[in-house]
Amino acid sequence: MDKQMTATEVVAQLQDGMTIGIGGWGPRRKPMALVREILRSDLKDLTIVSYGGADVGMLCAAGKVKKVVFAFVSLDFIPLEPYFRIARQTGAIEVMEIDEGMMLLGLRAASWGLPFIPTEVGLGTDIVTRNPDIVVIDSPYDDKEWVAMPALKLDVSLIHADRADARGVCQIAGPDHYMDDWHARAADKTFVSCDELVPTEYFHDPAQARLVHWERSATTGVVPIPGGAHPTSCNPLYGFDVPHFKAYAASAKDEAGIQGYLDQFLGASEEEYRENVGGLDAIRAIELPTY
Repeated sequence: MDKQMTATEVVAQLQDGMTIGIGGWGPRRKPMALVREILRSDLKDLTIVSYGGADVGMLCAAGKVKKVVFAFVSLDFIPLEPYFRIARQTGAIEVMEIDEGMMLLGLRAASWGLPFIPTEVGLGTDIVTRNPDIVVIDSPYDDKEWVAMPALKLDVSLIHADRADARGVCQIAGPDHYMDDWHARAADKTFVSCDELVPTEYFHDPAQARLVHWERSATTGVVPIPGGAHPTSCNPLYGFDVPHFKAYAASAKDEAGIQGYLDQFLGASEEEYRENVGGLDAIRAIELPTY
């Protein structure tokens, strides 16, 4: 079984109007190479479900997005992602803003084939009043009310992993795999970019197998792209690129805007992008953040 693909082949399977989940968390382990391939495409009217960062901002700025389902969209040390902020303030996109835990429950409900999961989170807040798709229900067992968090069913999930084999076994060795396992299970198709393609025997080592967080049957395709998370981090391989993010954020105030940023960095391929940001060695030399 060989699930290896190219980023171009992945994007060729995407269609206008799809609901796409993007793994990672803010500026951490985002499948940015796959996002960049979407930026090179004609895709549009996407619904993006993400604990968002520059993935969401770039897609919004490039006119690819109809709606964003999110708990936050942040670059961490730059609290508000600048292009997402512009898109939301100008009303260019639809939004469903929810709590971080509610998003997790929505992904779990989709993974388990449930229409919703009840939760106390959101009761008494504008999460309910501002989101007509989220309703409050009565408990069949007592007098309590519950928020019925609807399933966040995904057409496709895009995830970045440290390592994977050709069968779709994916490893995340960092201290947190965020919600990527639920993104993988909640989608009809899951495409995973990875920094390194390893032989299957690599996972015969129990220490490596313990860092696998979802079933390989949930992985539709594997895309080997070294440095594919840049400018976000891929702990423990490299940190997030602070100078690059500062330049990206500053571009939102420039006359050329996102097009100026894309003209400088995007390139016609991921190989060209890596050259434009200093090469793979420069990416892997980025220190991990200290908190």
